[in-house]
Amino acid sequence: MRLLMIYCESFGYRTSMRTLDTVPEIDEKKVVENVLVAFIHIEEKDAENLSYVETKLVKNIKWAARKNETESVLLHSFTHLSESKADPEKTNQIFLGAKERLETAGYTTQMTPFGYFLDLEIRSAGNPLTRLYKEIQSGDNSENP
Repeated sequence: MRLLMIYCESFGYRTSMRTLDTVPEIDEKKVVENVLVAFIHIEEKDAENLSYVETKLVKNIKWAARKNETESVLLHSFTHLSESKADPEKTNQIFLGAKERLETAGYTTQMTPFGYFLDLEIRSAGNPLTRLYKEIQSGDNSENP
């Protein structure tokens, strides 16, 4: 899994193009303020250990949210960080599980429309903790989130 997290003063999106035939057609436009946006890429090998990947995803997001002093999180499927891609159903399963776990932990959690390319507007301060990247290997037992 590859994870790019950006703390945004403002993050806006609008659905642009549907990429999966299995999702309904929607026209959505939204702006979220003071939010940690998690750009998440689930790789094919991650599908072998969904529970582990989901746990590491949630831990990393919670860590970054604390560092940026926010309880607002937006999960965004971003399949541009690697050439390897997991099955969309398994990817969505991880997203839904992570969303539920973050909400249980007290985070306001939203997801961008799954299966769509989006037009994006991002406003983020130039601070080293506002942009964080993590590559998580299945079975990675490192102490960092």
